[in-house]
Amino acid sequence: MPPLLAVVGAPNEPYDHGMSNQNPKSARPVRRGVFLLPNLLTTGTLFSGFYAIVAAIDGNFERAPIAIFIAMIFDGLDGRVARWTHTESAFGKEYDSLSDLVAFGVAPALVVYQWGVAKLLEYNLVWGRIGWLVTFFYAASTAFRLARFNTRTSVVDKRFFEGLPSPSGAAVVASFIWCAHEFSFSGLGALVAAFVVTALVAVFMTSRFYYSSFKSVQLTGRVKATYAILVPLFFVVIALHPQLVLLALSGSFALSAPIVGIWRKLRRRPLEGAGAP
Repeated sequence: MPPLLAVVGAPNEPYDHGMSNQNPKSARPVRRGVFLLPNLLTTGTLFSGFYAIVAAIDGNFERAPIAIFIAMIFDGLDGRVARWTHTESAFGKEYDSLSDLVAFGVAPALVVYQWGVAKLLEYNLVWGRIGWLVTFFYAASTAFRLARFNTRTSVVDKRFFEGLPSPSGAAVVASFIWCAHEFSFSGLGALVAAFVVTALVAVFMTSRFYYSSFKSVQLTGRVKATYAILVPLFFVVIALHPQLVLLALSGSFALSAPIVGIWRKLRRRPLEGAGAP
């Protein structure tokens, strides 16, 4: 029995019905249960997303984005821990996808909704309806992105993600709202910018642009000692203005694939009139 098996069936577990015709002594009981450690981390992702929703409803637009980033930490750990401890399971995969939908789909959409739609209604009823539709479009795009990822894992190159990953998309939206709250961005221009960013991120998630997964980067290899200085320097820069740095990093990653893809298409396109004598 795996060491991290958390929940087991009743003492008198039923035997597999498919083995009813075999010798009862050779039949093996059906094991029921889930692995504790990776699913505990996935629960942390779900809880952080739920907390972000509650914080947004309460009007706390500083804690809500932070909770989404904490969910990203849990989400980055659960899969790695499952692989390191050899506790991958179909249950864990489905549980992780559902938790991601809440933390990186529903939570960012509701944070933007609570922050901006109510204010848009003060300007015009049509603006408010557009904002409502944009936030729903973001949540639906996240669900589409996760479903496509689950069904295409066996055919897509592991070095790339097809479409912007949902945690990266949530990072863009969350950091933008965090900056808007921290630096008191207001007015119709700021509200429109928030919904344009949300809509673009949703489009990037459902796009066919390929983003680097960074799985080819070897973190266990040796590097020069001077490079070690960059690690504390990186955290110092983040600590100065975390919302700005996180927005710059997540925004740059979100724009990287579309820029590279458009640039490659333009280079392959022949110049107009190039074949003329």
